Amino acid sequence: MHESASSSQQWVLLTGATGYVGGRLLKALEQTGRCVRCLARRPDYLRPKVADSTEVVGGDLLERATLHAAMKDVSTAYYLVHSMGARGAFDEVERRSADNFAQAALTAGVKRIIYLGGLGEGGQLSRHLASRQQVGRILRESGVATIEFRASIIIGSGSLSFEMIRALVDKLPVMITPRWVRMRAQPIAIEDVVAYLLAGLEIDCRESQVFEIGGPDQVPYVEIMREYARQRGLRRMMIAVPVLTPRLSSLWLGLVTPLYARVGRKLIDSMRHDTLVQDPRALEVFDIQPRGIREAIARALSNEDQQFAQTRWSDALSSCDTPPAWGGVKLGSRIVESHSVVVTCSPARAFEPIRRIGGRVGWYYGNWLWRLRGFLDLLVGGPGMRRGRRNPDRLTVGETVDFWRVEAIELDRLLRLCAEMKVPGRAWLQFEIEPSQNGTTVRQTAVFDPRGLAGLAYWYALYPIHKLVFKGMLHKIVEAMEGGDPS
Repeated sequence: MHESASSSQQWVLLTGATGYVGGRLLKALEQTGRCVRCLARRPDYLRPKVADSTEVVGGDLLERATLHAAMKDVSTAYYLVHSMGARGAFDEVERRSADNFAQAALTAGVKRIIYLGGLGEGGQLSRHLASRQQVGRILRESGVATIEFRASIIIGSGSLSFEMIRALVDKLPVMITPRWVRMRAQPIAIEDVVAYLLAGLEIDCRESQVFEIGGPDQVPYVEIMREYARQRGLRRMMIAVPVLTPRLSSLWLGLVTPLYARVGRKLIDSMRHDTLVQDPRALEVFDIQPRGIREAIARALSNEDQQFAQTRWSDALSSCDTPPAWGGVKLGSRIVESHSVVVTCSPARAFEPIRRIGGRVGWYYGNWLWRLRGFLDLLVGGPGMRRGRRNPDRLTVGETVDFWRVEAIELDRLLRLCAEMKVPGRAWLQFEIEPSQNGTTVRQTAVFDPRGLAGLAYWYALYPIHKLVFKGMLHKIVEAMEGGDPS
């Protein structure tokens, strides 16, 4: 709790901050300078991820008594939770959660609730979408003025629908497409969803309102898949079949995508009918012009690259819910294989052999394998190992190192190399140096962004060799750091 906070302060309460949309909205709210409070069932999990000015309180939407402290001095409360992964009567769970939240907000004198639901019309609602709209109805009828935004598929790296499309297109050169992929949606970029949610704080809201939001394009899901494939440089054949039940589709999704069958079935149920904006009033009320599908996908892929460039892999890997598996850890579309060791020398000394890597010095371990890889690369039109490096002691961004190019370098801290050899995807090799209590931590990370099935086959077929070479290289580099000759 922030003891310095005045009782007259008006807080913005955010639920669902650990979710996809909620996490994006949290960062945007923090940047506005507002007093932000997050409600979480596991506050200790969320606290390290928020700004120092953000308050995190514990509470459970199924236990109304736990919500009173979170609602104190709140002017606007965001409701961004749902139970897609719940077993059994998930709609009853959602109804109880919404009712508890609404009544606690009314009792606390909250002036406004902002809610994100789903697009859909009347009798064409799946059970999941019907539950989402029931939640909106409960909030609107609570006595607290509620702004309900309804959206179709959200395009952004990490969103459930987009990750399903990504996994299908990346992994399947030939896709059997059931009827639901021909249903029309009105995709909206995650940035535009967050913009609408923020704008909901500003508009005059004396009574509850529903706004349908979406981008300018009304397209079937198969066209979204084709556009993603085009931007990723993938050729895909799609074969339509007349019948594939939601249950069979969900089991199929469970085999080829990260979705498990229960979530996959609810997602497909929501796709069996068009989800289009029928009331365009949001374009008149809000000064927001949503992006089209092409730009939304391009931004999702571009944002991934930007986030990758800023990633500290030690943080990213430690935040994974699952331990590293054989074949590396999946982070977005990328596969990451990372190893770290602690050495007794200084960061400057630790960086010496790293900045001299490649060229005449070589790659410290299995140099004949590196030369073989370079020869094979030459045979298929790649640069091979013939370029070497310009200066044996100094590297700058943009220089070549054999069949790599320096993408980023920070003296005594970071070197990231981007592969320019012929591979079915994109590859990076990164070294990080960081002082630690016991000396200096050295982390070596290989990253591969596979292009389609060929890329996945390439990674897993060569994974045993890559693992051997990279572990051996790190071991030899450490020997050079701790007293051996770096050359």
